[in-house]
Order: sequence, then C-alpha cells, then structure tokens
Amino acid sequence: TTNNKRLQDFETLLESDVIDLKALRKLCFLSGCPHENSIRSRCWKILLNYMPLERNKWKEELRKQRNLYKQYLQEMIIIPGKKMKSKELSSGELCDHPLNPNPDSEWSETFKDNEMLVQIDKDCRRLCPDLSFFQQATEFPCDDLLNAMSDVENLRKRVEHCALQTETVSKNRLGITVNMVTKKRSQSEEYALLPDGKEAHWEVVERILFIYAKLNPGLNYVQGMNEILGPIYYTLASDSDQDCREFAEADSFFLFTCLMGETRDFFIKTLDDSACGIGNQMRKLTDLLKKLDMPMWQQLQDQELRPQFYAFRWITLLLSQEFRLPDVLRIWDSLFSDPNRFDFLIYLCCAMLMSIRADVLKNDFPNNMKLLQRIESSIDLQYVLSKARELTQLVSIG
Repeated sequence: TTNNKRLQDFETLLESDVIDLKALRKLCFLSGCPHENSIRSRCWKILLNYMPLERNKWKEELRKQRNLYKQYLQEMIIIPGKKMKSKELSSGELCDHPLNPNPDSEWSETFKDNEMLVQIDKDCRRLCPDLSFFQQATEFPCDDLLNAMSDVENLRKRVEHCALQTETVSKNRLGITVNMVTKKRSQSEEYALLPDGKEAHWEVVERILFIYAKLNPGLNYVQGMNEILGPIYYTLASDSDQDCREFAEADSFFLFTCLMGETRDFFIKTLDDSACGIGNQMRKLTDLLKKLDMPMWQQLQDQELRPQFYAFRWITLLLSQEFRLPDVLRIWDSLFSDPNRFDFLIYLCCAMLMSIRADVLKNDFPNNMKLLQRIESSIDLQYVLSKARELTQLVSIG
C-alpha cells in the first residue's frame, strides 16, 4: 500500500550512515512525517538541527544533551527548591517573605520568578483543552522532585504558595485583546492536580518553560510559548519508542530551544518593526496577497482588517492555535523541512486567506473578523498545503 511504501522511504533514508538532508526535507515537506516507528520524532530532531546527520553520532549526542538538561534541572529548580524548603518554618510560612521590598532580599529574584511561574502555570494548565493527554500522568515523573522524602520545593508547591493573584492578560502587546487568547477550556478552567508522586504532562511542559526562561533572561517567558512547546512535547512523549518517551522532557527542551532560536524575534516587542520581527512578517504576507489577489487585498484594506488582528497569532504561534493538534503536526512537518525557514509559513497563511476568498469578498467587517479568527472550520488543510506549495513556485516573497 501507499502508506507502507511511504514508511519504507522514510526508514531507508533514516537508516543511511549519513542522512541525505535534501531528500529528507523533500519527503517531509511533500507527504508529512508518519508518527509510526518514531519517524516524526527522529525527523524533527534532524530538521531542527538537534541531531547530527551522521547516524553513528546520535547516541552520544543525545546522551550529552540529556545530561546537560539534568544539570539545568539541578541548577534552576532542585538546588533553589532545597533552599526554599529549608527556609520554611514549621507553619509552612517562609521566614523571609517574597514581598520583602528590600532589593538585597534573597527573595527579590524568587519574587520575579514566581510572577513568571504563575503565568506559565496558567498557560500550561490550558494546553490543548480538547485533548486529555496533557492532564494525564507521565510514566516518567521527575523523582528528584516528587519523591515523598524529597527536600525540594517543586514548582507545583511554589505556585500553591504564591500569594500573587495575577489576572490573565487579556491584551497582547499590540493592545489587541483577541490575539493571544488560548482556546477556551471546554470543561472547568483548572485541571485537577494529580496525587503526590505523580505529575501530569502539562507540569512537565511548565518545568521546561521555566528552565528556558531562566536560561534566557533577555527573552524570559512570553505568553504563547506554551503553544509552541506543546506539540513538540506531545510528539516525543507519545512516541512508540520507550527511550524517546523517557527523555521527552530533555529532548523537547532542546528542540524548543532550537526552534525558538529561529523564531524568538517574533516574541520580542522591541523588534516588532525590524527586518526580523513580526511586523515585517505580516508585511510580507499582505504584500504577497496584494500580488496574488488584488480584490481580496483591497477588501481587507477597505474594512481595515489589519494583519495584526489575525496574522499576528498565526505567524507567532506557527498556526498552532488555528488547527487541531494532528493538523498542526502535519503543518509543522512541512514548516520544519523548509530550507528558507518559515517563508513557507507566509505562503501557508496566504493560501489560508485565498481559500476563504469568496466569503471575505461578500462579508461585512464583523463577519470577516469572526471568520479570520476562527478560520479552521472553513478550511481544508490538504487544499491549503497544496495551494501553498503551488504559490512557492509561482511567486517569491520580497
């Protein structure tokens, strides 16, 4: 069958002594990566430059990186967590209060961390609400943090202790309330916490994001990063291969870091209008639409439907909020295999706009706004992918 042939093509490529990157990219780009036999996990690790092309180096490289992550875990969470635990009085109160305004207070950094942690916690609890996966217990919890005898204050306890009640930010940095809002949870807003000794997948994602933010103080944590990490972690943690699942936390951290290395400028407000910032990406999209479909471009102009209202989220979050998870994974197969990193994303967004052309031309402003912000229901993903591929041949992005 076609699927067996496709699996065979991937296996042949992935079993070569040196991976033919060009051939791998082509295969992932055109047909997407199968989830079977760890194919998608392996392909993403190669496409995002986490694993080298020489197959005999994989084992050693992964071992090195996973040990490095262990070290980060120690430095960022376990050692500070031990300190915190030892500073607790028998009443559970902290002896030097986090709200102590003295800048020399040991807690000034902790206070900043806690503010960030509360935001990460809120965002991670709401990951992929239509899937139960993130609420389920991981089969490989972090023993150093969860062992009942552990003398470490873990992130869950820190969030419980955190007296800070921060409201979910309803506006993003452009002052637009609709942009970064995560899909609404269908059931109750909060996930039930699992009993001591177990941890849910969303808690693992929270830990990865916290460590990433601590290691990247210039960027820190920005709302929406959880939506980029979620599909990566899901792919590795639901893999059929036990080794891949066992080290999903460490590997996801590095894959996320590799990906953020290429898209982090989208998250930096001060770069919005620079050549590498999100503003420029949105301009590329409107310029492309203008070249390809003047009447539609004109309609969006006339109705003042600026790309900030819809494309900001599409581009920053790599379409992870516009489609259901299986479709996001398929889109990312093509995105990660694009050698002109993320030019294909602009073609995809343009193809999405063109696929709703008839509606956009006849709708008024409110209906178009609604359509652009809930685009998934009006779109056939296969059509959009092949249309985007066709556009890459037709016209180049300026």
